[in-house]
Amino acid sequence: MAAATTISTLFLDIGGVLLTNGWDRQSRSKAAQVFNLDFAEFDERHHLTYDTYEEGKLSLNEYLQRVVFYRPRPFTQEEFKAFMFQRSQLYPEMVQLIQRLKSTYHLKTVAVSNEGRELNQYRINKFNLQEVIDSFVSSCYVHLRKPDSGMYMLALDISHAKPEQTIYLDDRQMFIEVAKGMHIHGIHHHGTASTQEALAKFGLV
Repeated sequence: MAAATTISTLFLDIGGVLLTNGWDRQSRSKAAQVFNLDFAEFDERHHLTYDTYEEGKLSLNEYLQRVVFYRPRPFTQEEFKAFMFQRSQLYPEMVQLIQRLKSTYHLKTVAVSNEGRELNQYRINKFNLQEVIDSFVSSCYVHLRKPDSGMYMLALDISHAKPEQTIYLDDRQMFIEVAKGMHIHGIHHHGTASTQEALAKFGLV
């Protein structure tokens, strides 16, 4: 028998929780080495425009044109995109944990994540995330980015979830704090074991 719980819904970040981050500083540093880019210049251009890409206002090709291909390169956009996509890896233990809890407690699951459209779609398809996630409130779809509280409000509306019956998992403490300010329970994710223990305190054993 499942333990008693008042929780009906899980909000989940994707990068850093279910998968590795989509395009973080470590991946960009590696890209600079592989493609012989000036990392300082590359990273500055990235920070100037990446938020716009994550909000769904630029395509991946447009982002790359601004950040990498503003000058001739001895490699193609397709080669660079292939590298970007290959950086994504699954955290299987976390996915299995969420699947078990979802099945046992009949939970609704909502991804609340900052991701650009092409990366987001690739990661959903590659790792079959639709099998564990019911709805995707991704920044590229809703044209908002965390920590905008509108992201969480939209996720509550879409899932018809009550804040006090919802737990949000994210590896970024600041995003957890924003959710808690809206009376959503938060768990700062550091790894599967500690998150499993934290979920158990809500009756999700």
